[in-house]
Amino acid sequence: MRHASAANQKDSKANSSAGARKRLRLWLVCILVFAGWAGYVFYSQASEMNDKSKQLTVVRSQEKAKQDSLNDVKYEINRLNDPEYIGQLARKKYGLYKPGETPIRKSNSGD
Repeated sequence: MRHASAANQKDSKANSSAGARKRLRLWLVCILVFAGWAGYVFYSQASEMNDKSKQLTVVRSQEKAKQDSLNDVKYEINRLNDPEYIGQLARKKYGLYKPGETPIRKSNSGD
């Protein structure tokens, strides 16, 4: 009987180590599948973040251009509230002068 129990013990150890190998393989397959999935998600999210970053850069540059334009308009509005500036515009663009003012004109002759 001792021989039979020794044989059973060897068979149970063989079965046990075979089961352990199967569990180890299954565990490794699960780990590899998870690692593959994690790599795919990381790559896709990195790609999406890159695209969003480019879009953000474009939007920020458009916002800056609009802000600069708004600042220019505000500056021009402030200048138009100044009577002296309005007088300068009237003289330059429309040739209007205050009463008693003598315009000085540059002649275009080649003298």
